[in-house]
This record gives sequence, structure tokens and C-alpha cells, in this order.
Amino acid sequence: MRDIIRLPKAHLHVHLESTVRWETLREIARDNGVEVPAPPEGGRAAAFAGFRAFADYNALVRACLQRPEDFTRIAREFCADEAAQGTRYTEVTFTAASHGDRLGRPEMPLEAVLLGLEEGRAAHGIEYRVLLDHSRRRSVERARRTLDLAVRYAGDGVAAMGMAGEESYPLAPFTAVVDEAAERGVRLVHHAGEACGPDSIREAIGPGRTERLGHGIRVLDDPDLVAEVRERGIPLEVCPSSNVALGFADSLEAHPLPRLRAAGLAVTVNTDVPAIVATTLTREYALLREVFGYDDAVLADLARAGADASFAPEPIRERLRRGIDAWLAEPAAG
Repeated sequence: MRDIIRLPKAHLHVHLESTVRWETLREIARDNGVEVPAPPEGGRAAAFAGFRAFADYNALVRACLQRPEDFTRIAREFCADEAAQGTRYTEVTFTAASHGDRLGRPEMPLEAVLLGLEEGRAAHGIEYRVLLDHSRRRSVERARRTLDLAVRYAGDGVAAMGMAGEESYPLAPFTAVVDEAAERGVRLVHHAGEACGPDSIREAIGPGRTERLGHGIRVLDDPDLVAEVRERGIPLEVCPSSNVALGFADSLEAHPLPRLRAAGLAVTVNTDVPAIVATTLTREYALLREVFGYDDAVLADLARAGADASFAPEPIRERLRRGIDAWLAEPAAG
């Protein structure tokens, strides 16, 4: 078995606000005079009583972030932590417009995050792009502000936008924003098929124009939809430990990832909210080896799927592929 940290990985589904080191969060909360939430009970795969409980908890974390230096620090530390796990390229999700509205400074949070990511790239050699998300529960006006940020900062590393949050809220109210995003060259990635079933996915790949499915694990509920997603080559951003922690899979052993791969779907491996469920991208790959018995050739295939599904420029994707091939060519540990 080869060292998974050395496997070059692309990390496509990870929310910046849910990557913050706990010691950093405590320091930021103290400096801002905010009560810091304690790490969730339950250890490495803390379970929440549904998505709403998780979202309410995550709001407490977000409220700690107030100053430009807070956002810059967490972005810089994110790069350091990802590089230490063997991530060579990441597409990190950030709820920029929400923070801007909350703080009354529309551009500040995103500009501060981009500064931290660039500092992290310079220090650790990790490449990045930013995906701006918008909660389905929030207004169309805020979604349009998200789009405006995506267009304005496209040259600074913002690659896409998408709808997130509770999937029971439809995408339909945002169709005009989605259409405008496509017309203005902003790529689209929506959360779908995690809490809700095939209809959520159909909406995302239809009027939502999504290029990937954030989660998408409920696609297996409909064989016809499986065939459509497979034929259209729409990748899935699968987050095993998060799915278990949030109650969307009963256990890692019961997780549908092997069935998704067996159905011929493009599966990528991600963490979603790593600090909150106490995982890393390396640990997710290690769990697949441990729980499903995947050998290094399968892990390399999963890493290639991440490179292929990314929005990285082709030279970066090709560098990832060469690195994965080189890893697989290394002698396995005795």
C-alpha cells in the first residue's frame, strides 16, 4: 500500500467556513468578543439531528468571522492544511455575499479570502479556484449579488457559483440568475441529490445547468436518471464522512459510493465540512481503502476522476494526472 498523502489529489467539494482550525476559531472569537461554539459532540463523525441542526451550528462558526484578517487567515491556513494532505488543487466553496451582507461590506470577505488563498499558494504551491455558493433559502437578490461577485472576481480565481443549503427549497426561483450566469461565462455547480431524491437532481441538471452534482448520492433512486447522468458525464462530488455525520447514510459501510462507481458514474472524493466532522481528504481515501477494500489502482482512479472533473486549466489537470501515474508506479510498501 502506497502513502495516500503522496497521492496528488484534487479537492472539489469543501466549504471554507467548515475548515477552520478549532484553535484559530477560538482565537478569532476571543478577539471579536464572540462566543465560540464547541466542537460537535461525537468525535470523528459527529451526527446532527438533520441538516437544519447542522446549518444552525455552522451559523455559529460563521458569526465568529468579522474582520478582513479573519478571512485571510482561514484561507491561508486552509491552503497549508490541504497541502499537508497531498492536495495539489482545490476548488473551495465560500458564501461571499452572505458574509458581505452580514458585515455591511459587500466585497471585503471575498477579497480577504482571495488574498489568503494567494498567500497560501505562494507558500505551499497549491493551486486553487473559488466557488461562490448561495443558500436556496435566501433571496434571489442575494443570488444576483453572488453572480456579480463571481463575474467581477473571475480574473482573481473565482470559477463558478451554485445553489446550496436545504434541497427542499427549489431552484426554480433562481432560473433567471442561472441563465444569466451561463451567459456571462460563470460555471455552475449545485448541491443536489443528498437530502432529496431524483427530482432534486433533475432540477439541477435541467434548468439549473449544473456541470457537476454536489453530492448526488440519491441518483441511485432512479435507474433512468443514473443512465442520464452517466451518459452526460456529469461528475458527482461524494463526501462519505459528511454524509454519515449529517444522517444521509447510515454508516460508512452502507454508503452508496461503491454502487455509484459500479453504475459507471464519475465519482470524486471530497470532505464537504472537514473540521466539523473531523476528517481530511487523506482520511477519506484511507477510509475507502479500509472499509471497501479498494486497492491503490482504484484510489488512483478516484484521484484521476477529481482531476478530470475539475475546472482547473488543462496544464494543471495534466500535471495532476502525471503525478497520479507516478504515484501508482512507486513500489508499494512491503
